Amino acid sequence: MRTTLDIDAQLLEEVVGLTEEKNKGKAVNKALTEYVRRRRLEELKALAGHIDLVDNLKELEELELEEMARSQW
Repeated sequence: MRTTLDIDAQLLEEVVGLTEEKNKGKAVNKALTEYVRRRRLEELKALAGHIDLVDNLKELEELELEEMARSQW
């Protein structure tokens, strides 16, 4: 998607250098992706201690094996 933005030239060059991208558009996309990833991680960290997780990996593995066995018949 094409968008016209007013970006500080020095900041843009720094982003291009830090991302090691040759293309400014790719550098900006990479920086935005990293920004979003970090914000989502912060949101997840903020949930620490607020969510009660149940470890049911063994149960899920057993269900998966049962489904695989049924699909072979």
